[in-house]
Amino acid sequence: MAKNKSAPKRRSGCPLNASVEMLGDRWSLLIIRDMIVRGSRTYKEFLGSYEGIATNILADRLRKLEAYGIITTERDPSDGRKLIYSLTAKGIDLAPVLTEMVLWAAAHEKTENQALVREMRKDKEKFLAAARQRWAENTIGPTRNPRAA
Repeated sequence: MAKNKSAPKRRSGCPLNASVEMLGDRWSLLIIRDMIVRGSRTYKEFLGSYEGIATNILADRLRKLEAYGIITTERDPSDGRKLIYSLTAKGIDLAPVLTEMVLWAAAHEKTENQALVREMRKDKEKFLAAARQRWAENTIGPTRNPRAA
């Protein structure tokens, strides 16, 4: 797997440390959640999230997620001033991790969006396959194999 040469030096070689350094704040995880579950792809869509992320924090987290190779950006063909954000293969591979985090929180805390939790519990593999299919259609088109990209 290719390493991002501009990624900051890690405090240790521990895999959990690497994960925490890339994803350890709530905003990064919520951005990825919105991309996987809600299909968010624009700055404005991220700003509309329930949690109310501040614009400076959103811009910072999007830059960091791109630097870590979790998302990519491209210019909006209809308005070159705007960016479209997409998960990379590395990013969509976080879907099972976020799914387990949702299920863990739903089991141990009072949470909302029980319809999503029920869908995940009913058939986790189907939920994840649908998320990966949406990603493939939005990122590389329906005719190519997403794992071959």
